[in-house]
Amino acid sequence: MPKVSFTRALERFLAAPMVEVEGATVSEALAQVFARAPALRGYVLDDQGAVRRHVSIYINDQPLADRQRLTDPVEPRDEIFVLQALSGG
Repeated sequence: MPKVSFTRALERFLAAPMVEVEGATVSEALAQVFARAPALRGYVLDDQGAVRRHVSIYINDQPLADRQRLTDPVEPRDEIFVLQALSGG
């Protein structure tokens, strides 16, 4: 089952432990995470279901390609990392 991990900085606001979930896409995997911890959804996704601008998602070491629908496939041994995007100058 894919593993989903969140940035440790998020722990200041919400419990976000690493979890193993079922799912063939990032969307399916995150839906299971959000079913367990609904408050995380608003941190990661906007009201249209797309990844928020200040959030980055990686599958293993590759950035998420589909930030709108989260259709990137995941395999049972994959790790999904959700973290704050860095910006500024």
